[in-house]
Amino acid sequence: MAKATEQQILDALRTIIDPVAGRDIVTLGMVQGLALNNGNAQFALGIDPAKAQQYEAVRLAAERVVGDLPGIFSATALLTAERAPAAPPAAPRQGPAKISLPTVRSIVAVASGKGGVGKSTTTTNLACALAAKGLKVGLLDADIYGPSQPRLMGITGKPRSPDGKVMEPMRNHGVKVMSIGFLLDDDKPVIWRGPMVVSALQQMLRDVAWGELDILLIDMPPGTGDIQLSMAQTVPLTGSVIVSTPQDIALIDARRGLAMFRRVEVPVFGFVENMSYFACPHCGERTDIFGHGGAAAEAAKLDTDFLGEIPLHLAIRETSDAGTPIVVTDPTSPHSLAYAAIADKVWGKVESILGGGGRTAPRIVMG
Repeated sequence: MAKATEQQILDALRTIIDPVAGRDIVTLGMVQGLALNNGNAQFALGIDPAKAQQYEAVRLAAERVVGDLPGIFSATALLTAERAPAAPPAAPRQGPAKISLPTVRSIVAVASGKGGVGKSTTTTNLACALAAKGLKVGLLDADIYGPSQPRLMGITGKPRSPDGKVMEPMRNHGVKVMSIGFLLDDDKPVIWRGPMVVSALQQMLRDVAWGELDILLIDMPPGTGDIQLSMAQTVPLTGSVIVSTPQDIALIDARRGLAMFRRVEVPVFGFVENMSYFACPHCGERTDIFGHGGAAAEAAKLDTDFLGEIPLHLAIRETSDAGTPIVVTDPTSPHSLAYAAIADKVWGKVESILGGGGRTAPRIVMG
């Protein structure tokens, strides 16, 4: 079968007319970041964010005409607010519109100031530990550039979309999961700029049939840049958890993460110290490879809670690589009990917000 070229994709997109300007979306320069790899086409449509609802039909039409081209197996179009509105602002600037998820009782971000501290593995085991408590749990893999939840949760395949608009989350270990990793080839890099990434993440929240959830954990991308800040501003977070290793360099970045959440008035539930120590599986001797207790000391210094410590252990790595989290495969192990204790503290924080002092979980309707 002949394969479509980027030029043929652009020619097809020229048949899509902007309902506001009355001209085709290619001529108007709306098509951005076109990428074609092994029959998978991806691109973004730069729009005025105030008119996002008007352009949903345009997005779907663009996906349809590209998906009908020969050799195209999937077409993904995202709406991005990268293009500034033509009209001058008529009112003082306000904060970004929040995404409305009325069936989700609480949303907790699991973040780290830097990569490589085991944030995703921690998120996976916390999600499974919360599900083991009988809670309805969801997990969003927000690391667009390096999605790891499909492997950590042992899930393969692609999400279904019976109506072509809303995707059904994947499921395993009692947890509903969504990740860009389900939609892309394993060896395919994502080469998107920040606004496109934020738009994709918002669609994975808004256009997924999460159903009734007690808690949705978001495995945040590492760092404290524009993507992380935009997510913190546009997602109605109930709170956040910061994962760090004990050494000073990791704690410096964790401190930045805490500052970011406090800047946007998201409660920080506390710090988790991952790879806290190494216990030899043969003799049991304990070695503090990265130091020990740094996260607890930092939490006290920054007036936040220390939620617990997780050791560096071969069993955690092996079960994670196999897609069978240790909380599921060996729930009575010391490591699983440590995750469960942290999950109890996180859920206790959520309950105090949902039911304490008359406060409720954020339910902000998108404008």
